[in-house]
Amino acid sequence: KTLTGIKNIHGRPKEKALALQIEDLIAIVNFLTANDRLINLRNNALLQVGFFGALRRSELVAIQFSHLRFVPQGVEIIIPRSKTDQSGDGQICAIPHGDKILCPATVLKMWCQKAHIENGPVFRRVTKDGKILPEPIDANHLSSLIKKIAYACDLPNANRYSGHSLRRGFATTASQQGISLSAVMQQGRWKHAGTAIGYMEEGQRFETNAAGMMLKERSKIQTDKD
Repeated sequence: KTLTGIKNIHGRPKEKALALQIEDLIAIVNFLTANDRLINLRNNALLQVGFFGALRRSELVAIQFSHLRFVPQGVEIIIPRSKTDQSGDGQICAIPHGDKILCPATVLKMWCQKAHIENGPVFRRVTKDGKILPEPIDANHLSSLIKKIAYACDLPNANRYSGHSLRRGFATTASQQGISLSAVMQQGRWKHAGTAIGYMEEGQRFETNAAGMMLKERSKIQTDKD
């Protein structure tokens, strides 16, 4: 049988970008803050903003300094045009302050200050010798950048990360933490619940797993007998 015939008979789940778990994001942040290289500061801001903003890669690399508004609660980012805003009315992505390890608003402000960015693209290319270029990171480069950092941090299945891992990771992590669908949709600017639900269900495969509930009940009964 041909490979196509075998695939049609047996089927195979569609290969998806691996969702970045918040524990792995913490590992990445700790890795990037181990030294004060400018490119590490940029990558730290890039990944934290991308994750907590649930941003598409095209939205992330298109952020301009004029789109940012730092407020006491964190940062507001204007998304001028996106996949779900074809009319170009613009949307606001609000990212609150966090803690000492995860605080996208703080690290974003720090990157802009250290890189002397006061206009134009926020997430700019940085050369190997630390020179900041005026042009932004290419959206297609984002996937290879995340893979490279994941490999450096020894994360499992590093080759499966892509630019979409941040947005997917936000939704699955939110689901695991019991955050409501409406709140997730609002942050990710999803207009159709089906897409967000699909991501959130990935985060609940074991939490709301019928087999797991049976095994847990069996374990409880066994413990009572002992």
